[in-house]
Amino acid sequence: MCGIVAYVGYRDAYPIVVEGLKRLEYRGYDSTGVNIGNNKNFKLFKTKGKVSDLELFVENKDVTGTISIGHTRWATHGKPNQINSHPHLSGDGRLSIIHNGIIENYDSLKKVLIQKNHVFISDTDTEVLIHLIEEVKMSENVTLFEAVRLALTQVVGAYAIVIMEKGNDRELIVARKGSPLVVGVSDNEFFVGSDASPIIKYTDEVIYLQDGEIARLNCDEKIDIKTVDDKKVPLNIQKLEIKLENIEKDGFPHFMLKEIYEQPKSIVDTMRGRLDLRNNEIKLGGISEYSNKLINTKRIIIVACGTSWHAGLIGEYILEDFTRIPVEVEYASEFRYRNPIVNDDDVIIAISQSGETADTLAAIELAKSKGATVLGICNVVGSSIARTTHEGIYTHAGPEIGVASTKAFTTQVIVLILLALKVGRLKGNLTLTEYHQIISELDLIPDKVRKVLKTNSQIELIAQQFKDAKNFLYLGRGYNFPVALEGALKLKEISYIHAEGYPAAEMKHGPIALIDEDMPIVVIATRKGNYEKVLSNIQEVKARGGRLISIVTEGDVAVKELSDYCIEIPKCFNELTPLLTNIPLQLLSYHIALLRGCNVDQPRNLAKSVTVE
Repeated sequence: MCGIVAYVGYRDAYPIVVEGLKRLEYRGYDSTGVNIGNNKNFKLFKTKGKVSDLELFVENKDVTGTISIGHTRWATHGKPNQINSHPHLSGDGRLSIIHNGIIENYDSLKKVLIQKNHVFISDTDTEVLIHLIEEVKMSENVTLFEAVRLALTQVVGAYAIVIMEKGNDRELIVARKGSPLVVGVSDNEFFVGSDASPIIKYTDEVIYLQDGEIARLNCDEKIDIKTVDDKKVPLNIQKLEIKLENIEKDGFPHFMLKEIYEQPKSIVDTMRGRLDLRNNEIKLGGISEYSNKLINTKRIIIVACGTSWHAGLIGEYILEDFTRIPVEVEYASEFRYRNPIVNDDDVIIAISQSGETADTLAAIELAKSKGATVLGICNVVGSSIARTTHEGIYTHAGPEIGVASTKAFTTQVIVLILLALKVGRLKGNLTLTEYHQIISELDLIPDKVRKVLKTNSQIELIAQQFKDAKNFLYLGRGYNFPVALEGALKLKEISYIHAEGYPAAEMKHGPIALIDEDMPIVVIATRKGNYEKVLSNIQEVKARGGRLISIVTEGDVAVKELSDYCIEIPKCFNELTPLLTNIPLQLLSYHIALLRGCNVDQPRNLAKSVTVE
């Protein structure tokens, strides 16, 4: 949520910032703005709507200047409108700020500042923060860098901020706590972004600010970084590993479709170096230090949100099958608030695509405070979850720009399968033959995913039949029950059709009342795993006039005869079927949303990474 872009240097700043904002559009937002500075004045432009609306608003206006901050806002405090959009100004108009996060104690700070004659024009917590910095700067008679540090000692909440000062076109002040911020470093210039996507065109050298750090980026001086507690921080410049071409559409009409089609590659990349076919072995170096902890733990708790939670449910099935360790899957947002029982011999697995999910980070801190071992599964190198957990395993999905997660989900499932295989074999719960058979079958999965992707044109035709549906029901059993949940979520996210996922056997305990000729039912009915039971559920659907879309194993006859539409997937082990069955559901959601005229990559009200509560 929210996108931050800033530049200071010798180039024209506005084009760099606007281009960067476009690269951050995937994060979700409702308003946008830029402030451009020179050695005298600010040029502030803000508007409700998209970056394209901002460009129209700014057209034919003076946008010259070599320093600029830009922002895409996802509303939290205050309605999405021009006044509440960022950047915001201090009371004297000399300071300007962009901010991602939430200042939790903004109301009490605001009351104090009003008593000191500060006047506010917006409803945002961000305006309160820049007024606080102004007040500290004036009352303490300190530099902007020091004023920001002192002000942040009074702040409760999460933030990634960039501040510029009128008349100083050579310097930006940046800080973060709980929200990501990346600084790109080049000769006599700096680039700032919520992630690396606005930066990689210009430099591959970056600084990942840590929680509680503040940096002064001055083009004429060395970078100065300190903590809120006024401790000097050594400079740690890292090389970016992603390439610009990885975040382009590469000829696809949408990022979501591109990322669906990238899944064979992302699966291979995630298994590379971990699936050792020569020795028939799984290697997970990222958690090797904690192998004994995993083998001996009496309980694994998986914490995640949204799509990652669904991956965690699949992980529950496969970890319990292969390791015989009890597994619980928790919504991170509920886990952190319900006073959970966590023991020091528990292993917590935190899953997040971005590695910045606020609720998951809070759940990690809670688990660590109780002495548990916390392992992370995330996609972004250097992210907060990667740094906060004891150890972890990166997925290698590559940048995922579409808000609706596709390849990140699949690679999370891959990592969980690899983990279950490794621990299951170490514990002796898998025979050597079983272990080798599953490893060999995993190696075939990328080609089988490619085969499933060839059903795209068939699925597009199915989508045309159901684009006007008001409701959908998704049914699955065993390993494919979480896939039904994920399929329903995808449809809700991008097409705005109400959809629910259920275990197929639970249909008769309530949802069956909804079934009629207007209710499309998607049933995952692969040959292995309660097939006969699912077949019985399908017959109950047909008896009530439901319109049936089935996903079946190739060669299936019984389900096909009962279905209005049938999509076949290749044969594979039951434990691995989610890697194939989720692909048609992603494509179905994509095509229905497209036919309904929805913004596939940037669905309304959603953000790619939920970095605040």
